[in-house]
Amino acid sequence: MNKLPITVAMIAGAEASRIARALESVAEWVGEIVVVINADVDDGTEQIAARHGAKIFREPWKGFRDQKNSAAQKATQQWVLSLDADEVVSTELRDDIGKLFADGRPKGFAAFDMPRLSVCCGHWLRHGDWYPDRQIRFWRKGAAQWGGGSVHEKLVVDGPLGHLRGDLLHFSMDSLDRHLERISEYSTCFAQDWIAKGRRPGAVDLVLRPFWRFLRCYFLRLGFLDGWVGFYLAWQTAFACLTRYAKVREALATCSTSPSSSSPATPAR
Repeated sequence: MNKLPITVAMIAGAEASRIARALESVAEWVGEIVVVINADVDDGTEQIAARHGAKIFREPWKGFRDQKNSAAQKATQQWVLSLDADEVVSTELRDDIGKLFADGRPKGFAAFDMPRLSVCCGHWLRHGDWYPDRQIRFWRKGAAQWGGGSVHEKLVVDGPLGHLRGDLLHFSMDSLDRHLERISEYSTCFAQDWIAKGRRPGAVDLVLRPFWRFLRCYFLRLGFLDGWVGFYLAWQTAFACLTRYAKVREALATCSTSPSSSSPATPAR
């Protein structure tokens, strides 16, 4: 395939164990690869990205939204494809994108979304909250930017949205332990966003939302068709939802009982 006028924009922390697979899926057919690496990372990620022809930038961590905007702003090509280090562009998705340029360039659309297919415990998840999990990742330069919170960032598009059929392959769950760690990390950032906005979760958030997430994931979206993995992930989705709001309540309670508050401090033992 000839090089297409596309910049792959990627952010990376310590990703030496998996970034090569992501870059190999695009290096032969995109015009440019931009990788913004956290300033404190020193595990070989930069060297691997450089071997795949990427332009490397070192920046302090600013949160997912701002870091991704920084990477996209460095693009010099007409179109931008946002790719995470744990994602791979499938052959089908690559061909879909190539067809858009067969007559010159994509016309009439500002951006395109695509289904994302995740793997867990050696099982491709084709149901539940995990599929099709459509992601807007491909846009005309200048027609979109990352918005939302510092963790749950969302691409805000100015113009019509098109749809691609090929899957973006997602290798996020190296192990269940790692996935549980990510729940802890993301829920902490979620709580920080809520505290900054002065928001406080109520009974609906703590009780009904987690229960609804399980019902939606396992029954309404047919997660049970993914076997035991689907059952486990439906409960984990509910747990992640509960943990986010519980951490907000925890932070608020901690503030109200701190020594600087009007409440008495807990006596030392």
